[in-house]
Amino acid sequence: MRANVGDQITVPGRSVGMADHSAEILEIRGDDGAPPYVVRFDDGQEGLIYPGPDSVVRPR
Repeated sequence: MRANVGDQITVPGRSVGMADHSAEILEIRGDDGAPPYVVRFDDGQEGLIYPGPDSVVRPR
């Protein structure tokens, strides 16, 4: 997975009935656009994530 600052990432819900989470990538801590990413979720919370293979990155 590769991303750039400003891209959007969607992380699917991990349980039945759990909604997907969307976030903006604020910082890339891996090499060459690789995870982990510092993100801001739609609800305003920020955090460090290691997205799984089912996550989707959309260019800004």
